[in-house]
Amino acid sequence: MTWDRLDGLRVLELGTPGEMRDWLNECVLRGDKRATAGLLVADYQAEGEPVEHVGELLALVDSESKRIGTAEVTKVEVVPFAEVSWEFAQAEGEGFTSIEHWRRVHAKFWTEAGAEVGDQTEVVCMRFRLLP
Repeated sequence: MTWDRLDGLRVLELGTPGEMRDWLNECVLRGDKRATAGLLVADYQAEGEPVEHVGELLALVDSESKRIGTAEVTKVEVVPFAEVSWEFAQAEGEGFTSIEHWRRVHAKFWTEAGAEVGDQTEVVCMRFRLLP
């Protein structure tokens, strides 16, 4: 299985469809959210997808898979869960109050999605900018 494509671009689907995705997309459109995280094994390798690369364009979609914008990847790092930086967590623009808060929220989300998350779990930390 591979990620969806739209207009020849890989799709950027933030969170889960519905209220979560709507809110995350609003954060992007407001300019607050400029980063997102995924699990290397569960989100990339299991789907047979390579990690994004700097300069790659992604189609940002809403809960109905309609394109609402284009994101350009500006930086990608793969780091252990315990080493995700506070600077990155802040760039996610979701109002985290500390790196511990970021870790709790993300571990809960990924665990509920069926992934195992520990300190050494590899996290893809992707930064992007929304193109005009």
